[in-house]
Amino acid sequence: MAVATGNSFASRFGVHIAVLVFVAIWTIPTLGILVSSLRVKDQIIASGWWNSFSSSTQTEAGRLPAASTQVEKDGKFVLQGNIFGDGAARNISAFGVKSAAPTQYPAGSVADLGDGVTLQLNADGSFVMASPKAFEGDRGQRVYYASSAPPKFTTDNYKTVLFSEGIGRSFMNSLTVTIPATVIPILIAAFAAYALAWMRFPGRALLIAVIIGLLVVPLQMSLIPLLKLYNGVGSFFGVPSKTYLGIWLAHTGFGLPFAIYLLRSYIAGLPREIMESARIDGASDFEIFVKIVLPLSFPVLASFAIFQFLWVWNDLLVAMVFLGTEADQIVLTAKLNALLGSRGGDWEILTTSAFVTIIVPLIVFFSLQRYFVRGLLAGSVKGG
Repeated sequence: MAVATGNSFASRFGVHIAVLVFVAIWTIPTLGILVSSLRVKDQIIASGWWNSFSSSTQTEAGRLPAASTQVEKDGKFVLQGNIFGDGAARNISAFGVKSAAPTQYPAGSVADLGDGVTLQLNADGSFVMASPKAFEGDRGQRVYYASSAPPKFTTDNYKTVLFSEGIGRSFMNSLTVTIPATVIPILIAAFAAYALAWMRFPGRALLIAVIIGLLVVPLQMSLIPLLKLYNGVGSFFGVPSKTYLGIWLAHTGFGLPFAIYLLRSYIAGLPREIMESARIDGASDFEIFVKIVLPLSFPVLASFAIFQFLWVWNDLLVAMVFLGTEADQIVLTAKLNALLGSRGGDWEILTTSAFVTIIVPLIVFFSLQRYFVRGLLAGSVKGG
């Protein structure tokens, strides 16, 4: 008995460790996207998100004022000012005048640039450049420097994404696609699962076998035939091809086999005594389904809702085939894909868009997660 207890403790400990590992693997990238979405562009480029709460150091380049701003002082021509024209609070540690040696001189030292020309760049960005001859040219001396800046966070990225990049409209389009495409297959599959589990009719076993077979059909194989069928029926009834109705029906068709299989496995495991007692009391199949089966099946319905919602929300392929690219139709994943092509260097835009994309699935999952495992495991083992 002691050995069994020890094995049980070891198993539980191993399960807890595995859960913690998977939680960390899933949480750390999500946290990184959130932190990066709140950082300014310069700091995203300079350092990783794990350094976001400490000062970041980066090498930058600037240009001193043109010769027209020089003044004559003590027999020399002088240019002076602050290289940080934006007034940002940064600290310079070293500087240089060549790209091959951007940190050649320590901050505050006087660099000899030849021909009597000197340059002093201080830690606060103030500089003095002196020459025995008058400066010439419309472009000032190019200077490289290594600077550190305190951590800075902003919500401007979200304002840009939601109101300037069209993500807000695409967000609503994704909700318009996802909510009906989750609810419709649940309604149809619940009725079908009850019929296949508790009603006797010819061809029932064949239907179950067909549904199980459809589980292994790749989406890519059936996508084009389904599109042709929909376009053919739509042209006969005068329905446009690129509509929300089309993508709702497509996601319903792709989700039904798994939904029916999952719900039937659960509903078939419900106690037979409850069904028989209801029939003895004169309840019809519809009343049994609505008043008994649906309330008892809420965990498995929530489990499938999580699966279907995440699948439809993250879908790109079906949306590109069944919807257009207009502003009132393009979904969030398609819009983010477009940003990857046109704004590939704007990491603050991409990370913010990515977090906006995952925030809704996170809310859905954590709202229904208590039913998730219970709904998946229920019906797999029948009690005595």
